[in-house]
Amino acid sequence: MIVKGLVQGVCYRATAQDEARALGLAGWVRNLPNGDVEARAQGDGPKVDAFITWCRRGPDEARVEAVRVDDVPVEDGLADFRVAR
Repeated sequence: MIVKGLVQGVCYRATAQDEARALGLAGWVRNLPNGDVEARAQGDGPKVDAFITWCRRGPDEARVEAVRVDDVPVEDGLADFRVAR
C-alpha cells in the first residue's frame, strides 16, 4: 500500500511495525523519496484488513490523506515485519 499525507517524521514506520507485529503479520514499511510511505503486509486476511484500517489513521501525529491498496504476489522469505531502509 501507499500512504499519502503527513506520514514521515511522525513515527509512522515504527508504529506501523509495532501494529503489524502485534497482528502477527510479515512484511515491511519504508519511506519514499516523495514523502509517502510504502508498506507490504502478508498474513491472515482479517489481520491484514485490520492493519489497513490502522494505516488509514496511523499514529496520533500523522495526518493520513489517502491510502492506496494493491494486491501483490506473496513475497517469499518474509518471516517478520520490519522497517526497510
